This record gives sequence, C-alpha cells and structure tokens, in this order.
Amino acid sequence: MTMFIDENTECGIKKKLLYAGDGELPDFPDGTKVKFHYKTVKLDDARTVLDDSKKYGKPMELIIGKQFKLEVWEKCIKTMRLNEVAQYTVDKSLIGVYPVVAKSLREFASGGKIEHEKKHCCGLAQFQNSGLGHSDLDELLQNPQPLDFIFEVTEIDYPGEYKKESWAMNEQEKMDSVPSLQAEGNQLYKQKKYCKAAEKYAEALGCLEQLALKEKPGDTEWRRLDAMKIPLLLNYAQCKLLLKDYYQVIEHTNTVLDKDSDNVKALFRRAKAHFACWNFEDAKKDFTRAAELDKTLSGVVKKELKILEETKKEKDLEEKTRLQGLFEKM
Repeated sequence: MTMFIDENTECGIKKKLLYAGDGELPDFPDGTKVKFHYKTVKLDDARTVLDDSKKYGKPMELIIGKQFKLEVWEKCIKTMRLNEVAQYTVDKSLIGVYPVVAKSLREFASGGKIEHEKKHCCGLAQFQNSGLGHSDLDELLQNPQPLDFIFEVTEIDYPGEYKKESWAMNEQEKMDSVPSLQAEGNQLYKQKKYCKAAEKYAEALGCLEQLALKEKPGDTEWRRLDAMKIPLLLNYAQCKLLLKDYYQVIEHTNTVLDKDSDNVKALFRRAKAHFACWNFEDAKKDFTRAAELDKTLSGVVKKELKILEETKKEKDLEEKTRLQGLFEKM
C-alpha cells in the first residue's frame, strides 16, 4: 500500500505502509514522547543500509515539538499509529543534514551524548571540508540523494504520562525538579542505595548547570543557582566517599571549597578522601582546618589524626623495607 503524506505530491515524502499498527491515529500534541526504531536505506540496487537502530539495541526517542534536527522525521512519525511499520521515501532536499544527525546518533548509541534542543546543524560546511569520520556519511554529505527511512513505532507516551529528562524540560520545569530530585536522593541515601542516590544528585546538578548557562556569570540569578549547587555537591561527594570513589570526592569537594573555602563538611570529606589516597599531608591539613572551624569535631578529628599518623608510619616502614630489599638485590 503506497500513499502520500499530504495531497501535495511535491512535498517530497512518499509513504508505503508495511504494517498497519493498532488503534486510531494519535493527535501527537507537543510534548508527546515517541519511541521508534529506524532503518536508513539507500535507493541503490543493493539497498545499502546506512543505519539500523535495532543493531544498537535500543529505540530512538523523539519529543514532539522539541525541534529535532531532522524535521522530516517528526513529520513522518506524526502520521503513524502505535506498532505501525512504514517506509518513507524522502527527497534529498529535505534530508541534507542527515549525515550530521546520523553521526550524532551513532555516537549516542556508542555511549556518547546527543543534543536534542538545537533545530539546525551548524557547521555543515565545516563537515563538508573536514569530514564526519564515517566514509558512508562523508559520501552522502558530498553527494546528497533521496533515502528510504523505515520506522516502527514501539511506544507513545503523552505529556504527563512519563518523567521528562532534563533536556526535554523548560526552564521552570528544570527549576521545579531540583528539590524533588534532591529529596529522592536523600531517601535513597537513607536506604543505603548510594549509587542511585548519587545519580539523583547528579541529575539535579545537571538541571542547575543548564539553567546557569542562560545567566551571566556573577549576576544575582547566576549566584543564586551557583549557591544551590553546594548541598547537592556535598551529598554527591558523601555518596562517592561511601562508594570508595575517592578522586570524585576530592574533585567535587574542591568545587565546593572554591565557592566556600571554610565549608566544614567539604573539608572533612576531602580529608577522608585524601587519607584513603595516602595524601597524608593534605588530609592532615583538611582535618585540622575542619576542627578549627567546628570545635565539636575536635574529638573526632583527634582520633582521625591518630589513625593517620599510625598509617603513615606503617606506610613509611613498608616503603623503607621495599627500598632496602631493592638495594640488597642490586
């Protein structure tokens, strides 16, 4: 069964229904999330397959109205029912940016990141000169041609039926999500699910980072957002400390102390991480400073410093014995 998406056959898109799907055609209001598999096929005699999402093991996700770089894909998807499979032959004039989009999708499938909010692919001319790092996409970039896209819609979720990822949120939604993500992280921490708790804190930090990018550094709103990061960074560092990811602890407490040099929690947690990494002098310095700022820590810090000195002596003795043995062999 072959049909055109709209009555104007000059639109450059021809649809061939392969499987009818289920139910009525959805309305697809803005914010609808559609999961679908895609296969990109050249119109040559060999029907060369350029990309196939099923080989990546996961479907593509598209949020209607979020200005996906390849606009024609959204137009095609909005003509499909749940579980429908259809083939779209698309004129080359509508898919000039496909090679650049395909590059991003391949990198995303390999564990990288893909930008969802940008409508246009900037630097197309640059890629034409430098290449995309994929010979098949480079050839398509230099010699545009019509392509077949085979789509299979696997899931349709309407706005409010799913939890949005940060890239799909507007500014207010990102701001509103921060306290709830922090609360989720706190609950997971109480349950000793430190890895999942860290993920929630990181997600909240990501929302704040995205919001701060829209502000001028140093302005009132930027400073407010920057201050909101501190408790999240401290919570994230505590999770990483318990997970024995000590270098992450040092990195994130450094960030806090760059903003607030006398933050006791950051000093104490960094001291513990330095100690675990055998950075004894740095650990001693942080422990001592934390006790100076908060006298209630004096007893705890005294015990930590005693353990530190004993561990340092043992470490020095081990190193001395190792070097002595090495010299004897020589």
